[in-house]
Parts: sequence; C-alpha cells; structure tokens
Amino acid sequence: MSTRAITFLKQKRVPFAVVKYDHEEKGAEFAARATGFPLDQTVKTLVVDLGTKKYCLALLPGSRQLDLKSLAKIFAVKRAAMVEAAKAEKLTGYLVGGISPFGTKLQFPIVLEKSIAGYDRIHINAGQRGMMLEINPADIVRIIKPIVANIGK
Repeated sequence: MSTRAITFLKQKRVPFAVVKYDHEEKGAEFAARATGFPLDQTVKTLVVDLGTKKYCLALLPGSRQLDLKSLAKIFAVKRAAMVEAAKAEKLTGYLVGGISPFGTKLQFPIVLEKSIAGYDRIHINAGQRGMMLEINPADIVRIIKPIVANIGK
C-alpha cells in the first residue's frame, strides 16, 4: 500500500519503514500504544491557521500540546488557531488521524518541535490511518527544511 507521503519519500530517496496498526481511534497516544513506540517519539501533524488564508503544519511529540502563542510569534502574526478537521482534510488531502507532512495537496511552512530533532528514530503519519513511518528526524529536516523551534508545552 502506498500513499502520497510514501511516494514523496521514495522520490527523495529517504530511508523509512512502514509500521501498520489497527486504527481504532485518532491520536498519537493510541498510535503509540498500538505500535509499542514511545509517545515522545510518536509525532503528530497539526494544521494551524495563521490568519489571512495562511496555514502551517506543526510537528510535535504526542506527549506535548501545541503552544499557539509561540507559533504565532514565529510567523509574526497576531494569533494562531487550530484548523477544524474538515478544513485540515481539504487543505492537506489526508484524513485527520492520518495527516502526514509529506506529499500534502498544498505546500505549507512546517515547524518541527525542537525536542524531536534529538531522536534517531520517530514515528510519523504515513498519510493513511493505521500507518506510520519510522524515520530519522534528521532526514525530515534535510528534505522539508522545517523551522525547528520550541512549540510544545
């Protein structure tokens, strides 16, 4: 089974492994339990509204909450807000619970929580519910060039 995210990574020649699990509920906590992988290393992809029809993706560990004020500061906007599920799906082309930062329908600036960069392996959505990618975060930084910052609390 391939997704746009997997196709994107293959085109960039990035090594990864596909990890499948039974998707019974959305969220990094469930994915971490189902795969037996640490929650700190199970990364969620959030779609954030920066106002004036600008959006970004925020990548952070499943164990942390997004600090919207910090994200707003990074982009020098008044406020940042989470996008509703239907809008996130329309913008990315992925279903909530399977949103990947790779191969999205539209291109967005991406912010990666700094703590993720310290690991040698993480799990991140593969673009389909019940499918994660095990990948080195250094490869993510190399291919999508995210802003690396403290955005979790």
